[in-house]
Amino acid sequence: MQSTDLMTVGAVAQRSGFATSALRYYERLGLIHATRTTGGQRRYERNVLRRLAFIRAARNVGLSLEEVATALSTLPGARTPTKADWTRLSQGWRRRLDEQIAALSSLRDGLESCIGCGCLSLRRCAFSNPSDLAAADGPGARFLPAPLRRPAEPA
Repeated sequence: MQSTDLMTVGAVAQRSGFATSALRYYERLGLIHATRTTGGQRRYERNVLRRLAFIRAARNVGLSLEEVATALSTLPGARTPTKADWTRLSQGWRRRLDEQIAALSSLRDGLESCIGCGCLSLRRCAFSNPSDLAAADGPGARFLPAPLRRPAEPA
């Protein structure tokens, strides 16, 4: 690979839409890799853009960074991943997306009456939660579909 094929952290940030701090963080986690110039500046191979696109898509689907790392560890290091590589990795997303779509549809359809928060502030609630019995099932909005109750991971 010629040095002209290497990209600075700023160029990768501009091209990928990720902040430079995110790129450094992902590098620390081992999700992406950079080489260093003799002056210590980061340089990325152009194929890092595919990995970053994968990370963005995976995070939007709801994968944790640990799941992203596991998936990326199965990709070849010596060559640019192929369509078959990406297809294999994304096959498990369909079920997850279907669950999220169903959960969001349920939330949308019940939004006018209740989002399952257990607040009991509405006169007519689609859910019955006298004396906050749902609290015994754990924290959070217990009536929300499970995919919508996953704890948010810091960005």
